[in-house]
Amino acid sequence: MGLLDFIKKIEPDKKKSPLLHTAYDAFLTFAYAPNTVTKGGVHIRDGMDLKRLMVHVVLAMQLCYLFGSYNIGHQHFVAAGQYLGFMDGFHLKLAHGLIVMLPLFVVTHVVGLGIEFMFAAKKGHAVEEGFLVSGALIPLIMPPDIPLWIVSISVAFAVIFGKEAFGGTGMNIWNIALLSRVFVFFAYPTEISGDTCWISGYETLAAGDSAQYGWWHTSFFNSIFAHFDWPLFDSAKTVVVDGFSGATPLALGYQGGMEAITAHYSMSQIFWGAIPGSIGETNKAFIIFGALFLILTRVASWRIMFSMVLGASVMGMIFNAWDFTLFMNVPWYDHLILVSFLFAMAFMATDPVTASGTNTGKWIYGFFIGVVGMVVRVMNPAYPEGWMLAILFMNSFAPLIDYFIVQSNIKKRISRVQ
Repeated sequence: MGLLDFIKKIEPDKKKSPLLHTAYDAFLTFAYAPNTVTKGGVHIRDGMDLKRLMVHVVLAMQLCYLFGSYNIGHQHFVAAGQYLGFMDGFHLKLAHGLIVMLPLFVVTHVVGLGIEFMFAAKKGHAVEEGFLVSGALIPLIMPPDIPLWIVSISVAFAVIFGKEAFGGTGMNIWNIALLSRVFVFFAYPTEISGDTCWISGYETLAAGDSAQYGWWHTSFFNSIFAHFDWPLFDSAKTVVVDGFSGATPLALGYQGGMEAITAHYSMSQIFWGAIPGSIGETNKAFIIFGALFLILTRVASWRIMFSMVLGASVMGMIFNAWDFTLFMNVPWYDHLILVSFLFAMAFMATDPVTASGTNTGKWIYGFFIGVVGMVVRVMNPAYPEGWMLAILFMNSFAPLIDYFIVQSNIKKRISRVQ
């Protein structure tokens, strides 16, 4: 209790320093569960406040962060034909991944939390906890080589116009992390589409293009690696090999169906994540682990997850039966592990603020995300994915779904009374 007493003694004055007090309150309530309860002796006290609920989601994504950081480095060296074994050149791959990931993570949180703090100080209330999850999700759904200034603008747009404009945490209609990504997709499409953006550290992916190493590579990490006599970062040797493109499985699928995908990547690579793609979406095993963690802790709805799988499977079977294009030939069950479906299912669609709240509504909501997402993925060659647009689309209809479910229940109960 000595530390808590000390923290309380240094509390800034709320009127004289509103921004400083907002930051103080955010730290205090993050470190210690508030002891404020409703008056009376019949209420159950629970240490699981909103911050701790959000932390569970962040914890569920940590394996995706670890693998995603390493895979950034792995794809970087694969482009140069070096260290082709996944664990080869471990120290170089991990170092390069951290150099790319950490600035992206820091910029996302500095911009997002900075805006949150300013709005909280202006309104005179505590910092809201919603950005804990959004700030953790945004780096995972971005390409590794995206410019940091674009990330800053996209985060600011999402927080200001997607959240604060609606009243803050719990009032937003659309998923904040997806708003950040959709802003990049429409405002700067070349930075999030094509093959080049998925492989970090090169100006282009043309044969002979050398890696672009900075101070962290050549001075900081190389000095450490040289001490242990380990291989070093060397841009003269790290050169894009002839014929490398960095194409994602979906891009290949549009060109030649499942045969084109398996010609470049095995299903084992696709499942375990040793492929190009957004940072957190590649390793399906770690995503499934995170989904199970959220289900067991009752933080996320299993109804939304299961119904989304059901909707995507049904639509995939319809496309398989239609068999009009090569991409329609991709087996419906393979769609479930291609690129970002599982990540969207586990961490995006289950957002409790923007999803349907009724149990029946969750089944409808998740099912149509699966259907709409599959239609966008298969039928739209300009955007070989679909789950971002499908989730935002169903976010818009979630209140309407709940409204009709509630009205139906009211009518049923009234008819029973009559």
